[in-house]
Amino acid sequence: MLKGISNLISPELLKVLMEMGHGDTILLADGNFPAASHATRLIRADGHGIPELLDAMLKLFPLDQYVDQPVALMDRVTGDDIPTPIWDEYAQIIERHEGHPVSFDKIERFAFYEESKKCYAIVATGESAQYANLILKKGVIKPQ
Repeated sequence: MLKGISNLISPELLKVLMEMGHGDTILLADGNFPAASHATRLIRADGHGIPELLDAMLKLFPLDQYVDQPVALMDRVTGDDIPTPIWDEYAQIIERHEGHPVSFDKIERFAFYEESKKCYAIVATGESAQYANLILKKGVIKPQ
């Protein structure tokens, strides 16, 4: 264990977050996402929901401040009117860490699958909410 690092952040996830550079992306995948078949690097976080993992990660992980939309969601399939309250939860968590609202890109399902294959890593979670998949683009840490 380490001080200041949530026990939700596994050693493997911490290593990947450190390896990632500016502009690299990481996908937090819900329990229905085909993570194993799409991942270059697969990190298991079974039993964890995405909101609490996102909150723990954003204490360590800067979002890209040089793009308009450093966060992407898998958009609902046309005609599917299932509610997505988890998106509002993500927005609140991200705003709390970034200090301002952040615009989300919404990507069509099959295009999202293609984007997932380009991610540096995919974190397979136990999240049960539908349309909970979330791609984060890493930013830079400015000198203090």
